[in-house]
Amino acid sequence: MSSMADGGGEEVQVVTLGGKGSSLSSSSVNAIAAGQARLRIDSSALDRLTTQSSPPESLKTCRIPIPETLTPIECRASLVVLLNKLLRHPNPSKIRTVLPNLIADALNSGSGAATSFASVEVTDEEELVVQNSCAELYGVSAIIDHEAAALATVVDAVAALSCEALKGNDAAFNSTDSGDGHVDKDEIGVASDMKLLLSGSKMAGKNPIKAISKIPEVHGGLRQFVKSVHSMTRVKLNSSVKAVDGGEREAVAAKLQPLPALRNVGASSLSRAKLNVEAVGIESSRTGLLTLFEETCPTDADLKNAAKLVSDLLFEEDYPAFVHALNGLLETVWTIVSWEVVTAFVVLEGGDLEGGTTGEVNGGDKPVDKKSEKKKKKAVLGKGTSLTVQLIKEWLQRKEGGASDGQTVLEKWVKDVLLFFNHKRPQFGELVTKIKGIVESNESRRLPKLPKGTRDFSKEQMTIREKAFSIIADVFKRHGATALDTPVFELRETLMGKYGEDSKLVYDLADQGGELCSLRYDLTVPFARYVAMNGITSFKRYQIAKVYRRDNPAKGRYREFYQCDFDIAGQYEEMGPDFEVIKILTELLNELDIGDYEVKLNHRKLLDGMLEICGVPPEKFRTICSSIDKLDKQSFEQVKKEMVEEKGLSAETADKIGTFVKERGSPKELLVKLKQEGSEFLLNASSKRALDELDILFEALDRSKCISKVVFDLSLARGLDYYTGVIYEAVFKGTTQVGSIAAGGRYDNLIGMFGTKQVPAVGVSLGIERVFAIMEQVQKDRNQIVRPTETQVQLSILGDKSKLPLAAELAGELWDSRVKAEYILNKRSDKHMARAKESKVPWMVLVGEKELESGTVKLKNMEANAEEEVPRATFVQELQRRLKE
Repeated sequence: MSSMADGGGEEVQVVTLGGKGSSLSSSSVNAIAAGQARLRIDSSALDRLTTQSSPPESLKTCRIPIPETLTPIECRASLVVLLNKLLRHPNPSKIRTVLPNLIADALNSGSGAATSFASVEVTDEEELVVQNSCAELYGVSAIIDHEAAALATVVDAVAALSCEALKGNDAAFNSTDSGDGHVDKDEIGVASDMKLLLSGSKMAGKNPIKAISKIPEVHGGLRQFVKSVHSMTRVKLNSSVKAVDGGEREAVAAKLQPLPALRNVGASSLSRAKLNVEAVGIESSRTGLLTLFEETCPTDADLKNAAKLVSDLLFEEDYPAFVHALNGLLETVWTIVSWEVVTAFVVLEGGDLEGGTTGEVNGGDKPVDKKSEKKKKKAVLGKGTSLTVQLIKEWLQRKEGGASDGQTVLEKWVKDVLLFFNHKRPQFGELVTKIKGIVESNESRRLPKLPKGTRDFSKEQMTIREKAFSIIADVFKRHGATALDTPVFELRETLMGKYGEDSKLVYDLADQGGELCSLRYDLTVPFARYVAMNGITSFKRYQIAKVYRRDNPAKGRYREFYQCDFDIAGQYEEMGPDFEVIKILTELLNELDIGDYEVKLNHRKLLDGMLEICGVPPEKFRTICSSIDKLDKQSFEQVKKEMVEEKGLSAETADKIGTFVKERGSPKELLVKLKQEGSEFLLNASSKRALDELDILFEALDRSKCISKVVFDLSLARGLDYYTGVIYEAVFKGTTQVGSIAAGGRYDNLIGMFGTKQVPAVGVSLGIERVFAIMEQVQKDRNQIVRPTETQVQLSILGDKSKLPLAAELAGELWDSRVKAEYILNKRSDKHMARAKESKVPWMVLVGEKELESGTVKLKNMEANAEEEVPRATFVQELQRRLKE
């Protein structure tokens, strides 16, 4: 858009169509249609068209397909789109200049000329554009796009005013992105903007109101609708006309389906407006406002009928009538939102109506009641809402004079505020821009966001995590393991080729100093690299550290998370390390007290033998294992389809695999079945070796009394390439759905990849993030309260900052004696008690003026609610004795 001066010296907006690289926007269509901008055809566009006149016999009269039911603005918008389609014809030499010029002149001649412009003389090619342009759909869609986008901006600011007026609970606006992909980004965006608008408010945050708590969900739905409409309209306004209608009208209707988005916004806004009317403090103002509200604001029935009409027309496939009705529904919602502004403003600023005065708000000359003014000063609005209120006040002050004859101050307020928020007003775009600016000016207060797939942990969560890490480390140390730490990133060549199809999830880093590095994917490969690099032949180690995966975040799946690994490397008795690692896994899960679980177990050599028996080529063993590994999440038919269609197996081979992988049961019982006479597994060297090893392993697990937790499952495959022997995976069986919580296996060849010597190894990795999720849920189910600190004593000094030296002396004595203590300085004893109860500290030491004079301190047992005075000189020893009892 550009500007030019009209005959009266005022600047008017000019929209140029057809220029090189130019595009038509919904805002431009709306401005031309509303008569707020003039239209100009770029000379280069006219040069591309033909100037030759067609003979009369080759012309035909064509009716422009714009239904009579459309409003004048909708008709003009349709003509703007048709004009742009003519100028964008792929073969412009077939379009005469006369038709675009005719349409442009009609649009610039006023609304009446454009709407009466019904039929024209056209060529066959021009008729094709006119009939297939869908201009009546795209024109109205452009208006809807423009006005819905403005609504999505304004509605948050309006709702924030109601939140202030109703003293609504703003807890719903504390929503943050959890990072696991299970959040609605538009809802989070609305919550964040509402938080900014209400920042600093002393009014919001008390009353639970559904129409307020639902704002993120309802307004988030509107934002999704706006995005859908905008993405479609932006493309369709500037596309060329197809020779044949290939379902464009249906596609447009699908994108424009508004229900329940628009209806929900209107219903939510109307609910708040009604509550606002009830909340008006002055009875006469409340009665007057209710009368005006009921006279002109759409009702629930009006909103429902408008939405039903849209739905019915869509079902009947009357698409021109559908977009017209949709625009009407949007108009209804706009009216409701405007009334919400009025009602909220009257609640917030209604003191100026008392006594019939216009007050300073409307430029009246009578003084405002002092009591009302004092009351207003006590009401502290949010920084965003206060700016919105100020915008309304400035508008009212610009309106000349007070109330006219026969008009109350309230009636004038209502009339002027409704005008201010009338989206058809030429200057309304300035208001939208200012409201956008209010949110943007508060950006410094906007809460920062976390990268996807990452999380922060609160003090309560960290208490659970530290307890779990302590238990895990104790179990590992009990088995003679020593701690190891490795870099968070490795050379890329170290990690590549170790994870099979999962290698695509490795995070690569930018080249630094000629080295290509990647974040570690797990702790096993870095451990293998360390053992090989240092020439170690025997090592029992544990490591608790973060790993990184470029995965799609989901529930229980993150991009940054902790793993807890235990590995045994070196030459040992056959199956000895394998047994111990599985035993450790059961000890961990038992001591973490998460509930019921099972350890699924299989053998990689048994899998290889099975695949060989089924006729799978050796080079496809690993990739087929990756498919089989998905059986815990997909049906066999889905896995079979992948093996056949993507990985080239025959259907017969896949079906034979299916008969084997369905075998699952008690370790010893299933082992007997697989080793019975005539079994194909006994005829294959690989699978026979695996069965012999499993025989030894199961006997050891039985003797150690942990085999009851193990399930022999031939569908377990573990997709990682480096496994060579026993593989296992622990699965939680409770109600919390988290998937696998631990896994591991034997990897005899991995260390040899990094050195000249093969060092056999076996290990297990605990997926601690999922375990934490279970522990947190268990704690909730048991109503257990997490105490985030280990503070034993709260030292409470009754006094101000002048008592800091005393606090330092007494707290220092406690700390030097290894007592976990905190000190507090405050003159009010109730503050000390509240802090002690909140932190659930077992003991308090109270020191006031009385204790200072007598040389004592008061010890208070918080649980028993008993207290006694003890000499100050021995209070530490007394506390230590009581803490040991």
